[in-house]
Amino acid sequence: MDLQITTFGALLGLAVAIFLIIKKGHPAYSLILGALIGGLVGGAGLDGTVSTMIDGAKGMMPAIIRIITSGVLAGVLIKTGSAAKIAEQIVKVLGEKRALFALALATMILTAAGVFIDIAVITVAPIALALGKKLNYSKMAILLAMIGGGKCGNVISPNPNTIAASENFGVELSSLMGANVIAAICGLIVTVFLVKLLINKGEKVTEIVVEENQDDLPSFFAAVIGPVVAILLLALRPLAGITVDPLIALPVGGIIGVIACGKWKHTNEYITFGLTKMMPVAVLLVGTGAVAGIIKASTLQTTTIALLNGLSIPEFLLAPIAGILMGAATASTTAGTTIASATFGPAIMAAGVSPLGGAAMVHAGATVLDHLPHGSFFHATAGATNVSINERLKLIPYESLVGLTITIVTTIIWGIIL
Repeated sequence: MDLQITTFGALLGLAVAIFLIIKKGHPAYSLILGALIGGLVGGAGLDGTVSTMIDGAKGMMPAIIRIITSGVLAGVLIKTGSAAKIAEQIVKVLGEKRALFALALATMILTAAGVFIDIAVITVAPIALALGKKLNYSKMAILLAMIGGGKCGNVISPNPNTIAASENFGVELSSLMGANVIAAICGLIVTVFLVKLLINKGEKVTEIVVEENQDDLPSFFAAVIGPVVAILLLALRPLAGITVDPLIALPVGGIIGVIACGKWKHTNEYITFGLTKMMPVAVLLVGTGAVAGIIKASTLQTTTIALLNGLSIPEFLLAPIAGILMGAATASTTAGTTIASATFGPAIMAAGVSPLGGAAMVHAGATVLDHLPHGSFFHATAGATNVSINERLKLIPYESLVGLTITIVTTIIWGIIL
């Protein structure tokens, strides 16, 4: 389609979507309406706008299918108690003296294994609250430990955001997961440093949330076997030249996990639960695709590159900047990564950045401001630890520093060194 939408139209559509999301509109509908307005104002006409939105949504289908199937592993990890067992074991091994590091590491590993970051925080929260009360730590400190660890795990995970970036840049999921390992470790170090500054700031933990079925958790081996199998299958391509798509690897890991936990009879229940967790993301990506289609057909990419050149900023910085801006606009790592990679991917690669490097930088950038108050992550994490909105707002600069650390390290590696 030989159609070009104005930069103003694309930005206005995105602004409308953000405004509606802030006003508690459903994110998917907000994005679709924003895309419609952006296309109409941008000069595409009604038919052209609708066609562009549909094309954008179609482009999301491969990622959506993979995300839906990843619900098998996520559902098994959560419902069998595997996620809770992994977190419990990590905290137990590291001990109270390293409690904050243990909380960050536990959340990082759970997220890296394929659990949504908000679910990972909710899973670890009861353990964190118990430790916080015993050690007289503040709620802000334990929540930042989990959020920071979750962000680090998210950039090396087979989660929807990583799947979307790998799909849009045409790189292997396992390669993208490995591309940000060094940055994730650096982010974890910064997280531990920052949480120590907050130990005595704000409200202290006074209540403990008791988790159900603590006596029915699987063994540690049974808990980790599922995600380990999934990751090994994904790693077969770089290791042995055998390609196993996430569409296969993640569900297989989940099935192996439920068998190892001795809960085979509950398989349907668990995968149904996983599907319910993935469906909101899948629906969100339809709206995200509509917006991405409008932005991709607009002159926004050309305008942004011209602005970078005018400011004498290297073009490779388009990758992390796009991730940061779209992550902030949607307050979502998944939506931010998807829009940024789908719309700016071609321009990033045209600037001489490798597909893997571009995907890694966009993905990292989306973690910098994905926790803003107009997104669900902000509220879900506050609720998990009973943190007041006022104190939750005070955490934003700290969690942004963790995301910024990940982004800076990733940009140095993939934009400057490699």
